[in-house]
Amino acid sequence: MTTTMIDAAAAGTWKLGDLTVNRLGFGAMRLTGSAAFDPSTPSSDRERSIGVLRRAVELGVNHIDTAAFYFSRLRSANELINRALAPYPDDLVIVTKVGPGRDASGEWLPWATPEQLRGQVEENLRQLGRDHLDVVNLRLNGPGSLAEHFGALAELRDAGLIRHLGLSNITPEHLAEAQAIAPVVCVQNRYGLDSRRTGSDELLRLCGEQGIAFVPFFAIAGEGRESGAGQGSGTENEAVLAVARAHGVTSAQVRLAWTLQQGEHVLAIPGTGNPDHLVENVAAGALRLTDEEMELLLS
Repeated sequence: MTTTMIDAAAAGTWKLGDLTVNRLGFGAMRLTGSAAFDPSTPSSDRERSIGVLRRAVELGVNHIDTAAFYFSRLRSANELINRALAPYPDDLVIVTKVGPGRDASGEWLPWATPEQLRGQVEENLRQLGRDHLDVVNLRLNGPGSLAEHFGALAELRDAGLIRHLGLSNITPEHLAEAQAIAPVVCVQNRYGLDSRRTGSDELLRLCGEQGIAFVPFFAIAGEGRESGAGQGSGTENEAVLAVARAHGVTSAQVRLAWTLQQGEHVLAIPGTGNPDHLVENVAAGALRLTDEEMELLLS
C-alpha cells in the first residue's frame, strides 16, 4: 500500500463531545524518549521530535494524546507540543490525563488526591500554553470508587478550565459511576490484537452504545512490548505477518487497521518519534481488512 498523500482523514472522524477529530491520532509519550518511564532512558532529539509533531499536523492529525508526566531527563511532551504547534490550529484537539504524577527526578509520586487534581490540570495548562484543556482523562489505579476524583474534575469543567472529561484504565462499573456525575466523551484503556483484557470487549461495546470514543493504548506494541514500537519488533505473530504481506504493509499498520475496524467509535493514537513510522501509521487509516483477514488475526 502506498503511503503517498494519505492523511489522517482517511480513517474517518468521530466527535469528542462537540470536537470533531480524525480517528487516526497521535500519542506523544514516545516523543520524549521515555517510553517505559525510566529516568535513565536517553532523551529524544528535540528538533526531530518537533518535526514529527509538525509533520503529524500536516498529515491531518488533529487529535494528540499527552500528559504532564510524559517526560525524560531533558524533554517534556507537553512543552514539545507547545513549541512545535503553538499557536495551535483551530481544529487541533489535545487530550491529556491526570491522576498519576512524577517528581523532578522521574520517580512516581503517590496517586493524586481529589484536591491535588486542580494542580495537575493547571500544570498541563502551563506547559501547553492554554487557557483551557480540550479533554482531560482521569486515569485510575484500582477498582475503587472514582466519584470524588471525577467530581473534582467536573467542578473544574464547570469553572471553564476543562471542556470535556474522559476516563482511563477503568471498568464498566467505573463508566456508569462517572456518567452519573458528568458526561464522559472518551475511554482510554489497554486494548489491542493480542492485549485484550477481561471486560474490555464489554467496555468497547458500552462505549459504542453510548456514543463514547474508545481509545486503545499500546495498540501497536501489544502485550509485554510497551517499551518498544511494533515496527521491527521481530516477535510478530504469523497471522499478522501474513496479512501484512498480502497488503504490502507493515505489521504495525495491520494492527492499527484491526483496531480501527473494531467500531466507528474506536480511535487510534499510535506514538512514534520516527518520521517514517509516523507516515506509515497515518496511512494505516486507509487500510481496510476483509472479514476473512479479521477472523484470521483472531485465530
